[in-house]
Amino acid sequence: MKRSMQHIPLRPAIVLLVVVLTIVGVASAKVALGTLAGTVTDPQDKPVAGATVTIQTSDGLRPHATHTDANGRFEFTRFRPGQYDVRAYAGGVFSEWSKRILIRTGKKTEITLKIRAPGAASLPGTSR
Repeated sequence: MKRSMQHIPLRPAIVLLVVVLTIVGVASAKVALGTLAGTVTDPQDKPVAGATVTIQTSDGLRPHATHTDANGRFEFTRFRPGQYDVRAYAGGVFSEWSKRILIRTGKKTEITLKIRAPGAASLPGTSR
């Protein structure tokens, strides 16, 4: 029986192409991520252990949270490049929002967030 060209199996070639493209895409995604790290301090610039640090895109999407370690340090790893808003919370008070913090591909961005004293007045144009 003679086979025509339309019966040549293309499935293995297509599967191989999809696998290769997936591997390339995953490898590219790993390279295209950045890190945001920093310290949370109190009004006297002492580190705050156990503070909750929240990060979200500057348009208010994709919120994530973590906690500071014993030295007041936190880190968000493997984030897509872009602008993010970040703030900390501990002991019933918040830090101001740090707005439009830039996370860059393959880089670590460092910031410091300061928790305000309870009852401290907000800066003009900001909310508590």
